Amino acid sequence: MRFRTALACLLLTLAPAVEAAAPEKATLAEVDRIFADWRLAAHVPGLVYGVVADGKLVHVKGLGVQDTESRRPVTAESLFRIASMSKAFTALAILKLRDEGKLSLDAPAENYVPEMKGWRYPTSDSPRITVRQLLTHTAGFVEDNPWGDRQQVVPEDEFTAMLKAGVPFARAPGLAMEYSNFGYATLGRIVTNVSNMPYQDYIRREIMQPLGMRSTGFDVFASPQNRRAIGYRWQDNRWVREPDMKDGTFGAMGGVETSASDYARWVSFLLSAWPARDGPEQGPVRRSTAREIVTGANFAAAAMRNAAIGGAPCRQATAYGMGWRVLDDCDLGRVVTHTGGYPGYGSVVLLLPEKGVGIFAFSSKTYGGPSLAAFRAALALQKAGALAEPALPVSAGLAAAYDAARAVWRSGEIGSAPLANNMLMDRDAPRWKTMLAGLKAEVGTCAASEAIIPVSAMEGRFSWTCEHGRISGRVQRAPTPAVTIQALEFSAATP
Repeated sequence: MRFRTALACLLLTLAPAVEAAAPEKATLAEVDRIFADWRLAAHVPGLVYGVVADGKLVHVKGLGVQDTESRRPVTAESLFRIASMSKAFTALAILKLRDEGKLSLDAPAENYVPEMKGWRYPTSDSPRITVRQLLTHTAGFVEDNPWGDRQQVVPEDEFTAMLKAGVPFARAPGLAMEYSNFGYATLGRIVTNVSNMPYQDYIRREIMQPLGMRSTGFDVFASPQNRRAIGYRWQDNRWVREPDMKDGTFGAMGGVETSASDYARWVSFLLSAWPARDGPEQGPVRRSTAREIVTGANFAAAAMRNAAIGGAPCRQATAYGMGWRVLDDCDLGRVVTHTGGYPGYGSVVLLLPEKGVGIFAFSSKTYGGPSLAAFRAALALQKAGALAEPALPVSAGLAAAYDAARAVWRSGEIGSAPLANNMLMDRDAPRWKTMLAGLKAEVGTCAASEAIIPVSAMEGRFSWTCEHGRISGRVQRAPTPAVTIQALEFSAATP
C-alpha cells in the first residue's frame, strides 16, 4: 500500500484525509529523529523538510531558526534558496518550449544563442553543442561548481560577453557527462531568447504560477524579509552570515528561493506524471514531458552507496537525466534526485516516482545538503512498508495470453494456444509435448488458479502450487494486434 495520507501535520491537501494509524506516526517520528540528529551534527542553524505522498504534503517540519538574531523559528513558510535544484525548472522550461515547437533538443544551441557561433572547438571533428547536451551536462565543459556558485550575480551584458568570447573545453562535446553550471546558465539564455521574455519571468508565468507557487521566485531582496532563512557558514565553531547574492543570469542554474509549502506543489506535480495513463492533463506541461526528465544521457556510472546511509551494502547505478540524477538503488528502486549547494544553503530532493512519494529538505548552511538524512528517511519509510509500489494492472491481452498458457498446461499440447510464427521454430510440437509430460510427472496436478503477475501489459510471470511441487512460468505476447504468444516458459521450481 502507499504511504497513508492522514497525518496531524497535513498542510497541503489535494484529496480528503483519513484517520492515521499508530504505525504511520511511529514511522514519521523516526523520520523526525533522523533529520534532528543530522541538523545537530552538521551545525545547521535552520532546516525544513517534507514528505509528499499521493499528491499531498503529508508531513513537514521546521527545525532551528531562520536567523540567529531574531531567532524566528523555521516553518513550512520560511524561504530558502535551493541552489542547483533550480536546474529542474530550467530543464522543464526547455522541454515545454520544445513541446510548443519553438526549439529542438537536437539542434545546435547556437541556433538559439548566436554568440556561440564563433566558438573554437577542441578538435576539428567536434560536433556543435546541442540543446540536449546542455541539458544532460555532456557539452564538453569543465565541472565548475567552485566557480559557478559565485556567478549568480553576473548581469546579462556580462554573460553575453562571456558567450561571445567562448570557453575552453574539457573534452569534445558528447563524450562524457561533466556537471556544468555554465551550461545551465546558457539554457537560461535560450529560454529568454526563444520565449521573448526574461528567463525568470517565463519560469514564474509558465511553471510556478500555474502550480500555485506564489511564494517562489529569484529575487531574495524582494522576498518578505520576516520569512527569509538567512544563509550561514560554520566557521571557528560559530555561524558566520554569508552575504546575500542578487539574482542574475546564472539564476537559471541556482537562483530559486522557495518554501516547503510551495516546493511540495512542485514535487506533487512531478510525481503526478506517473504512471502513464488516460485522462485529462492538468499541469503546466504534459505528463509525458514530465516523465522525460528521467531520460539519462547514457553515460551511466556505478558506485557503492554511502555506507553512512545504513542498510546492506548497495551498489547504485547513476545517470544524469534533464536537471535530475537518476539512480537505481537496490532498496528503493528508481530514485530521481538532485542536490543544491550554495553559499549559505544546501538542499536535496528525492522522488520515488513508481511509489508516488517524494522527500525534500532545505538547510541554511553553506553546502549543507541534507542528502544523508533524506536517504536515511527514505530507507526508514521503506522498512516500515510505506513505499510499496502499486501492482500493475493485468491487461485484457495479457489475461488472454495467460488463459492460453493454462490451456497448454492442461492439454499438454502447445497447439492449443494462439502461437506466433517463431514458437514452433524455436521448439517443435513433439518436444513441447515431451517437456510438458515430464513436468507433470514431477509436480503432479496443478490447479493453476493463481493470478498472473504483470511485468508489463504484454508480459507476465506466474507461480503455481501443485500436488508435490511448484511450477514457475512466463508468458509474453508477440507485437501483433491479435493475441499471439511469442514466449512461453514452464519450469519446476527448485529450493
